Amino acid sequence: MQATRPAHRIETTIQEDGTLTLDQLPFRAGQSVEVIILPHPAPAERGNPYPLRGVRIRYDRPFEPVAGEDWNSTQ
Repeated sequence: MQATRPAHRIETTIQEDGTLTLDQLPFRAGQSVEVIILPHPAPAERGNPYPLRGVRIRYDRPFEPVAGEDWNSTQ
């Protein structure tokens, strides 16, 4: 069984010259680490959370059975 490795997350910004500096990491000097860099997801647009609210709905034959021919019990 493989031992779990501690993870440390930092959010930072790439500098104008393309460099990235990480300070005060919780690892000992000389310890081998893996660095994975992921772009931060763009913020979601703040649209209407209820786009169908107030939209009129019309039902064609609301009391008719739906897909009755697809049910095994009707055959």
